[in-house]
Amino acid sequence: ASSRTSGAVPPKEEELRAAVEILRGHGLHSVLEEWFVEVLQNDLQANISPEFWNAISQRENSADEPQCLLLLLDALGLLENRLDPYLRSLELLEKWTRLGLLMGTGAQGLREKVHTMLRGVLFFSTPRTFQEMIQRLYGRFLRVYMQSKRKGEGGTDPELEGELDSRYARRRYYRLLQSPSCAGCGSDKQQCWCRQALEQFHQLSQILHRLGLLERVSADAVTTTLHQVTRERMEDRCRGEYERPFLREFHKWIERVVGWLGKVFLQDGPARPASPEAGHTLRRWRCHVQRFFYRIYAGLRIEELFSIIRDFPDSRPAIEDLKYCLERTDQRQQLLVTLKAALETRLLHPGVNTCDIITLYISAIKALRVLDPSMVILGVACEPIRRYLRTREDTVRQIVAGLTGDSDGTGDLAVELSKTDPASLETGQDSEDDSGEPEDWVPDPVDADPGKPSSQRRSSDIIGLLVSIYGSKDLFINEYRSLLADRLLHQFSFSPEREIRNVELLKLRFGEAPMHFCEVMLKDMADSRRINANIREEDEKRPAEEQPPFGVYAVILSSEFWPPFKDEKLEVPADVRAALEAYCKKYEKLKAMRTLSWKHTLGLVTMDVELADRTLSVAVTPVQAVVLLYFQDQASWALEELSEVVRMPVALLRRRMSVWLQQGVLREEPAGTFSVVEEERPQDRDSMVLVDSEDDSDSGLASQADQKEEELLLFWTYIQAMLTNLESLSLERIYSMLRMFVMTGPALAEVDLQELQAYLQRKPRAFCPELELDARGSTHTPVRNSKALPHPASEPYCEVSAFRRVPSGAGNYCECSLGLSREALVALIALLAGVSASCFCALVIVAVGILRAKNEPPCPGRMDNRVVGHFGVQEDRMDLHTVHVESHLMDPDLEASTMPPLEDHSLLTMEASLEEPPPPPPPPE
Repeated sequence: ASSRTSGAVPPKEEELRAAVEILRGHGLHSVLEEWFVEVLQNDLQANISPEFWNAISQRENSADEPQCLLLLLDALGLLENRLDPYLRSLELLEKWTRLGLLMGTGAQGLREKVHTMLRGVLFFSTPRTFQEMIQRLYGRFLRVYMQSKRKGEGGTDPELEGELDSRYARRRYYRLLQSPSCAGCGSDKQQCWCRQALEQFHQLSQILHRLGLLERVSADAVTTTLHQVTRERMEDRCRGEYERPFLREFHKWIERVVGWLGKVFLQDGPARPASPEAGHTLRRWRCHVQRFFYRIYAGLRIEELFSIIRDFPDSRPAIEDLKYCLERTDQRQQLLVTLKAALETRLLHPGVNTCDIITLYISAIKALRVLDPSMVILGVACEPIRRYLRTREDTVRQIVAGLTGDSDGTGDLAVELSKTDPASLETGQDSEDDSGEPEDWVPDPVDADPGKPSSQRRSSDIIGLLVSIYGSKDLFINEYRSLLADRLLHQFSFSPEREIRNVELLKLRFGEAPMHFCEVMLKDMADSRRINANIREEDEKRPAEEQPPFGVYAVILSSEFWPPFKDEKLEVPADVRAALEAYCKKYEKLKAMRTLSWKHTLGLVTMDVELADRTLSVAVTPVQAVVLLYFQDQASWALEELSEVVRMPVALLRRRMSVWLQQGVLREEPAGTFSVVEEERPQDRDSMVLVDSEDDSDSGLASQADQKEEELLLFWTYIQAMLTNLESLSLERIYSMLRMFVMTGPALAEVDLQELQAYLQRKPRAFCPELELDARGSTHTPVRNSKALPHPASEPYCEVSAFRRVPSGAGNYCECSLGLSREALVALIALLAGVSASCFCALVIVAVGILRAKNEPPCPGRMDNRVVGHFGVQEDRMDLHTVHVESHLMDPDLEASTMPPLEDHSLLTMEASLEEPPPPPPPPE
C-alpha cells in the first residue's frame, strides 16, 4: 500500500476487495476511505492538476471559439480519463458502504467529500484567461441555442411574430435578413457550426456533470452571460419605448432561457427533471433569472421615470410594468432618490416655465397614483416640486388659468374641474371612512408617514393636491377673481355662458360663499348691458341735434366686490367729460339715489383718426385716446407740458404714447416734443418705434405687490396698537390675533408668518423713527429712546378738516384728519388697542368735536404728528377701513397706562393737552 501510495498508482477493483477483507480481519477497514481520499488528493496535486492546466494553457495560441471549445473538451477529457479509476473505485466504496462492509461518512458523504476536494484542488485559483474563455463560450452557447430554437420553429422568430409594428422588431428583422453572418455562431452562413456547437456543449456538460464540476465551472459564466444578455436586450428593446408592455414578452423569453439552462445542467427543458438534485438546481436558476430580470428592468425604468411621467398617459404600459417589478424587488428607495434628483436637475430651475412645471406635476400625480395607489411615492418624490412652486410668483395664476381653460399647458385642470362628481374642498379629504369594499383594503407601505391619515394621502384629486401646495383656497379664489375681472374689463364682447359655467364648477369645489363676489361681478356685466341698452334706446328717441357726439357704453361695477384697481389719474378733455356727465345723469335717472364714479383709465375706445392722407380705425385704451384728443387743439406738445395737463407721470405717458409713434400718427422731433404727422413720409417708416405687445394689454387691476402692501399697512395699524397697549407680544401671538380679527373675508389675502416677520423687521423706522421694535427671539417690544428731544410747552395747535359728505348707496363716507400733540397721539393709540373699530371711529369724531368746540387757533403750516382715519358708515354700523398713524415726535417715556380706559370716561369729557411740537434739530455742520 505504501509503494502504491508513493507512486500514486490508482488501485484496481481486485486489490481493493482484498484490501477490504484484510482490513476487516484486523478491524482497520474504517481507514480505507481516508486512505482513498489521501491517495486521490496527492495524485491531483502532483500530476492531474498540472496536466489539466497545461492543456488549458494552449488556448492562448487559438483565438477562434471552435478551437477554444475543442481544446476545452480535450483538456476535460484528459481530466476525466485520469480520474476515471478513482471514480470507479468511488462507486465501489459507495456500494460497500451501503452493504455495511465499510464504516465511514456514508456513500453520499464520501462522494461529496471527493467532489469538494476536486473543486478545491483543481479550481482553487482559476486563471483569468480560463474564466474569460468559459464566459465567452457560454455566451456563444446561449446565442446558438436561441438561434436553433428559431430554426426549429420553421425559421420564424416568435419574438417577431405579430410585432413587426414595433421599432425594435423591424430593426432586428431587417438586420437578420441583411446580415451575411449566422445570428447564432457568428460565422458566415456558409460555414455555420451551430449544430456542432450544440453537440460539443452537450458533451461538455456531461463531462462536468460526471466530475461534479458542472456548477463550479459554469455558474459564474452562466450568471455573467445572463446578466449581459438581459441588459443588452433591454437596452436595445425597451429603452425609450414606453407605449407598449414588455413583461409578458420577456416572460416568454425567460422560459426559453430556462430551457437553455436545462441544456446546461443536463435537463431537457421545462419537462420533469432527470434527478431531484438537477430539478432543484433548475428551479433555483429560474428564480435567479426572474429576480435579476425584475431588478434590471425596474432599474432601467427608474432611470427613465422622468420621461415616462412626462409622456403619461401614453407611457402607462411602462408604469404598469414598473409597478409589477417593484412589487417583487426592494427598489422603492432607489426610485425615490433617482426621481427626486431628476426633478431637481431637469425641472426645478429658473429656465423652466411655471406652466411646464405644473403640467409635469399633474402628470406625476396621474402616473404615480397608478404606480403606487397609496400615494407615498408621490408625497415624498414630488415634495421638491411643491416647495419650488411656492417660490414662483405666478403659480396661482397659472393654476387658475388652467382651471378656466385659458392655459394651453395645463388644460387637464379644466377637465378635472368639469368632472361629474368632483371632490369638494369644503368638507376636506381627511376622513378615515373608506368607500371601498373591505376585501379590497390594502395596508399602507412601511415607509408611509404615520402622521397623515391614509385617506388624505390616498386622495388622487388633482385640484385638491394643487390647492394644498399653499394650504389655503383663498389665494386661488382671489386669483380667479382678479383673472375674471381682468378678462371682463378687456373683453367687452365676451360670452357670459363660459364664465357662468366656470363659476358654477368652482362653487362645487370651493363652496358657494367664497364665489359670491364673482357672481356679483358677472351680474354687474349683465346689468351694465341692460342699462346701456336702456340709455341707448332713450337716446335714439331724441332729435338728431340732441344726440350725443359719440356713444358711451359703460361697465358699471360694484366696487366693493371687485378687486382693487390701479390708482392712475387721468384728466380727460372737456367734451369727453361732458359726455360722461351726461351719461351719469341718465344713469341717475334710471337708478334713483345712485351715481357713478368714473375710472378714466379703464375701458376701450374705438375711434377713426383722420389725417391729411389717410384714415386709421383703431381700438385703444382710454389713456391713449385722451392723449391723441389733446393733439386736436394743439398740433405739437412738449412731453412735460402734456404730462401736467393729463396728470400722468412722464415715463408712463411716454409709454402710452408709443402706440401712436408706431402707427405713424405722432413723431418725436426734436427729442421730448411730439407733433402730429398729417402726411406720412418715407423716412418716418424707417424711424418707426416698435412697441412691446404687453403695453397694450396692461391690467387695470392693482398689482399683487400693491395689494399686499396695502393689506400689510392695515395690519401695521393694529400691530402698533397691540404693542402700545400690551407692551410685549410674540410674533406667533401677533399673527394669531391678526388672523382672528383682521384676516377675514375674501377681500384680504392670507399673509404667512414669514411675510409678517419680514414686514415687522423693516416697518418701525419707516413709520416712526422714535419707535423701534426689539425682536430678540420671537418677542416684539417697543424700545424707549432716551435720546428723544425735549419739548417746551407753547401755544396749542390743531388742524381739523370738515367732514365731507359723499352720496353712496349704503350711507355716508367720512374723512377727517387731526393735528394732535404727541401726548394726545399716544393716548389715541392706547385707546385703539382696547376698543373695536367702530369705537375708534366714534373716538375720532368726538375728538374732532372737542377740538372744534375749544376754538383753537389755526395750526401752523407744518404738522409732524397726524392721525388719519378713513371709515365708512354702512347703515347703522361703523367699519374701520384703514388707519394711518404717523408720528415723528412721539415721546416714548409716556406710558399708555396714564390714559384711563375709554370705558371709564365719557367721550364728551375726554381731554388731551395740545402743544406745539419742538423745532427740528439743526442740520449737522
